[in-house]
Amino acid sequence: MIDPNRPKEAWGSRLGVILAVMGSAVGLGNFLRFPGLAAQYEGGAFMIPYFISLLILGLPLAWVEWSLGRYGGLQGYNSTPGIYRAVWKNRIAPYCGVLAVVIPVMIYMYYVYIEGWCLAYSLRYLCGQMSFGDDPNAYAGFFGRFVGMNEDGFAMSSHGDWPFGSAVLFTAVCFAINFILIYRGLAKGIEWFCRWAMPLLVLCAIVILIRVLTLGTPDPKLPEQNLLNGLGYMWNIDMTGEKCWLSLCNPQMWLAAAGQIFFSLSVGFGIVITYASYMKKNDDIALSSLTASAGNEFCEVALGGMIIVPTGFVFLGQAFIENPPSTFSLGFVALPNIFNQMFLGQFIGFLFFFLLFLAAVTSSLSMLQPAIALLEEGLGLHRRASVALLGFITAVGAAFVVYFSKDLVALDTIDFWIGTFCIFVLATLQVILYGWVLGVDRGFEELQRGAEIRIPRFVKFIIKYVSPAYLLAIFALWTHQQFFATPDDPTQLTWTQRIQQSAVVQVTLAFIGVVMILFLLLIAQSVRRWRAMERAEKETAK
Repeated sequence: MIDPNRPKEAWGSRLGVILAVMGSAVGLGNFLRFPGLAAQYEGGAFMIPYFISLLILGLPLAWVEWSLGRYGGLQGYNSTPGIYRAVWKNRIAPYCGVLAVVIPVMIYMYYVYIEGWCLAYSLRYLCGQMSFGDDPNAYAGFFGRFVGMNEDGFAMSSHGDWPFGSAVLFTAVCFAINFILIYRGLAKGIEWFCRWAMPLLVLCAIVILIRVLTLGTPDPKLPEQNLLNGLGYMWNIDMTGEKCWLSLCNPQMWLAAAGQIFFSLSVGFGIVITYASYMKKNDDIALSSLTASAGNEFCEVALGGMIIVPTGFVFLGQAFIENPPSTFSLGFVALPNIFNQMFLGQFIGFLFFFLLFLAAVTSSLSMLQPAIALLEEGLGLHRRASVALLGFITAVGAAFVVYFSKDLVALDTIDFWIGTFCIFVLATLQVILYGWVLGVDRGFEELQRGAEIRIPRFVKFIIKYVSPAYLLAIFALWTHQQFFATPDDPTQLTWTQRIQQSAVVQVTLAFIGVVMILFLLLIAQSVRRWRAMERAEKETAK
């Protein structure tokens, strides 16, 4: 329902929207999560399910979200609940869109905290304050103190070499940067930042990659830890070895690969569908979607993977990168040890963490827009009021994550239930909505209008049958593995055990429930407003 009193936002240029969508996808998942998964799952072997998931899930679902978004945008909706209402003429349709608002908002609550870590590390390297000697435990100790892993509330206390020892300060700075840019709107805020941040991000990554490709064999005493072997671990697939086949038979690796595709392309986040709703009727969305996806894959595979995995292999050895303490430790604990041993390591460290900071900001900006769209069109709020309300909600959530920082339990809980479970549910819902409710033929008409490439017709079959079946199969395997299967490692707790044993996990799940209820109430109020506007239009027409 188009509100004539609400100013209609739009992208300033086609390049701007492509860079913005790339920015939403390119983030910490590309430069931390993907290399960690590739190292953990046998390097080259991981690339098989990764690229299969890209072709069966990633690209088809990206086209689905771009099509649904523009279709809803032409009906006057920019929020996912409104778009669902336009696509599916059912009373429950807008409420099914709650996940597309809650997922990015709740991920933002902890993402901005990690964003602050990146900014702090980059400034520490710039000021020469990240040299802790040759003891690898010194970097792990600093990271634990900085993020407050020792005890709840520790990150909020004054400690260390202020201001560089205050994670809260840098989180607040990142919080302010995000909301200043989102307040400026699509063209003057998100698009403006991504137009210079994305090229700068790629430039920083290329500089670091060139340095990595000139590493050679830094330690003559360990000749096997050389660059060529590091690149080989990333790309070689030993199909004759039993270890490779055992990895390919591991359902957990297929689940991880599919999950990484969702993260890397922002599929199932509710972000792309909102961005696409601002496209004009005859704008190309087929090639733009493919271009944004290709740009993201270049940043993830060619830059993120080829920087982290070979570098870790050369300096830390194969045993360490296969079993890192955690995903974050690979970036915030292992890499500082590596930079400490490199020529121009302080400068390379600054560039790398500044690169992570830029990537994080381009992603976190996109996480705010779906909720802004709902507040503006659903409640009729102006930009300032909607930004202020969302700022308050996310500030409370970020404070929650920062306070419950011991062992990062709150962060991990939100990441699992929102960043994994809910994303799978939303992605499955959207592909079914496109293929079976809107109709794959009708959806393809929307996708092909104004398209500068011709998408093969067999993609219809993939979207309608293969993608939903693949998603449901992955979801079933994942549910069985998480809740019913006996862990190979008896020390590894299932989520059922975590919920029973941890009060922080219980409180975090309750907090997720409160946020979910809050946005359901906002959607209910939006639905009442949309219906009132529709009745007013009918009366005017009479």
